[in-house]
Amino acid sequence: MTATEIAKLHFFAAMSQAHAEGVDSDSTCRALLSLVVGKYLETRPVPDVQSELRFVADNCDPETDFMFMRP
Repeated sequence: MTATEIAKLHFFAAMSQAHAEGVDSDSTCRALLSLVVGKYLETRPVPDVQSELRFVADNCDPETDFMFMRP
């Protein structure tokens, strides 16, 4: 199983449990993101984590190609 498959499995389980318990999906996503950032900070400096998050934020539009992709 790949890292992506493991992450998807647990993400969808968390979202399903949140829905079943009436917890807002935005709050659940925010809590998961906070846990990811906390884990990153255990082994990476703050500027590196900020750079990682900035890259994800800058490239989150599914309608836009990554700037390093060829046409």
